Amino acid sequence: MQNGNVQMAEAPRDKDWRIIGLIGTGHFLSHFYMLCLAPLFPLWREEFGVSYAVLGLSVALMSGVTALLQTPVGFLVDRHGARPFLVGGTLLMALSISAMALAPNYWVVLGLAVLSGVGNSVIHPADYAILGSSIGEKRMGRAFAMHTFTGNLGFAAAPLVLAMMTQTFGLGWRPTLLALGLLGVPVVLAILLQSRILQDQARPKKGVAPVGREVLLSRTMLMFFAFFLLSSMAGSGVQAFLITTLDQLWGTPLAIASLALTGYVTGATGGVLVGGWYADRYSRHFTFVTGLTGLSVALFLAMGLLPLPDAVLPFMALVAGGALGASRTPRDVMVKNAAPPGQMGKVFGFISSGLPLGGAITPVPFGLMLDHGLAWMVLPSVALLLLGSLLCAGTARGEALRTARPPAPLPAE
Repeated sequence: MQNGNVQMAEAPRDKDWRIIGLIGTGHFLSHFYMLCLAPLFPLWREEFGVSYAVLGLSVALMSGVTALLQTPVGFLVDRHGARPFLVGGTLLMALSISAMALAPNYWVVLGLAVLSGVGNSVIHPADYAILGSSIGEKRMGRAFAMHTFTGNLGFAAAPLVLAMMTQTFGLGWRPTLLALGLLGVPVVLAILLQSRILQDQARPKKGVAPVGREVLLSRTMLMFFAFFLLSSMAGSGVQAFLITTLDQLWGTPLAIASLALTGYVTGATGGVLVGGWYADRYSRHFTFVTGLTGLSVALFLAMGLLPLPDAVLPFMALVAGGALGASRTPRDVMVKNAAPPGQMGKVFGFISSGLPLGGAITPVPFGLMLDHGLAWMVLPSVALLLLGSLLCAGTARGEALRTARPPAPLPAE
């Protein structure tokens, strides 16, 4: 009898990790495909005879279409269910990358980049809707953490895999894209074969919860959107300009500055898993996010305002990245808890669109600071953006608690 109880207890855990594996693999491919075009720019410039500015349009279109369509797709996910959109979006994304191998000119590549962006726009709203409905509450934090972690791995793997296939193994870019795109087909087949364990959201009863634009235009969701946007702007600024900033400020050697950036990225990736562990064991998510963000703010201010020893900089960047990474999963769980029943597709589609938007906003103003000899402003600006994101998170949390609180009973007459 005891063995039977143990088996019954293990079954939900096994199912949860199968779901996390399926969704995480698709998320890995999504991020992998987003970065698999840029390493091919030198080859495309030679073959198609276009400038790097025009080549950059392929990545801009893919990212822009993804960000623009996430919210409308979220509405469709909430209305019709996430599974068909996840299957169709992953397949469209993968086949578009494969089809680039047959492109006769660069304009066809641009059209296929748009199609891949359409497919990619499905991933966040569908993934979060499925995870939020299918995973047990005791493992929700780790599920969200693994989702973010696999996406980060996709970003990290793309340049390496492209370089190995085109340079180490001597494959042309066409066979490379054909093979990499077709990797999505077995992933789609796995999702189809395992679709019975992927649950859709329960539909809310009519009139019980706000629907449509009313959800997204609420103060709570607008503040969460701003939280994601400002956090992304800060992270994008660090990733794009940390090396240049340390060089201009303190004359930091390139090897040390590069190691600092590597430390930041490594910390941000690994910290996500720590945040997932915390989110499953403790309920004070906002306190956790506040403490870690405050630590990152202090470290960025120190790196930007104090002449520190070179050997200290990589360690400080590692801790700052780890703190920010660990704060991401409790942040996602806070959004999930604030989303009205049956509305996770549109909520996460809308809020997560702040991530690519933030990444697109930061490079120009930060680049202007460096161009005009204002490197001392870069890292304090990162700190200011993080403090602003924390203010938005606190406002969103307060609004969520206020709206969730039942109205006070009327006094007896």
